[in-house]
Amino acid sequence: MIRVVVVDDEPMVCAHLKTILGSADDVEVVDEAHDGAEGVEAVVRSRPDVVLMDLRMPKVDGIAAIERIVKMSDPPVVVVLTTFDADQYVLRALRVGASGFLVKSTPPADLIGLVRVAAEGHTVLSPIAARRLIAASADSQKAHDRARSLIATLTEREGEVLACLGEGLSNAQIAARLYLSEATVKGYVSRMLVKLECANRTQAGLLAHDAGLGS
Repeated sequence: MIRVVVVDDEPMVCAHLKTILGSADDVEVVDEAHDGAEGVEAVVRSRPDVVLMDLRMPKVDGIAAIERIVKMSDPPVVVVLTTFDADQYVLRALRVGASGFLVKSTPPADLIGLVRVAAEGHTVLSPIAARRLIAASADSQKAHDRARSLIATLTEREGEVLACLGEGLSNAQIAARLYLSEATVKGYVSRMLVKLECANRTQAGLLAHDAGLGS
């Protein structure tokens, strides 16, 4: 059973998501909250697998909440709930540790599937949307310089794997492209996340875009 916490300042949105997700046999909304601080408390209290996090909320916003959640031991996957996928708030949320985002207008059947994908540790973010977000970044030169400095610590093969992450490829797709086993790719990704100081593969993929890999 995939345990989900929903955080949104509109109770109607929470109720809507709870109804949709509750229709799946393998998904359960175990808690909800209406601002970032309550969201952090809900995560501590309910230990979910996935958190669906709104960004614009009173008091503590979603970005501050994400920063706190990803620093927990064994944190859940955090997926941003957004109205506009090119929103600068989304880019900031991804940089601090969110694993992807869902547009609030996502069809119900797709929403359930994407929550399952997130729970399995995969990125919930299309490569096209990622490129659009990066293009909209206001501090692109600063991000580029930081990214180039970090990737200088990688081996050539690790750099190839990172470029694949920047394209949004899964471990299986990377393995096929680079003629490696999935277990080997998983090992490369795990080591890279440590070297690059990234919380998850989404952050690593954004770093690849910042560094200009594959572009």
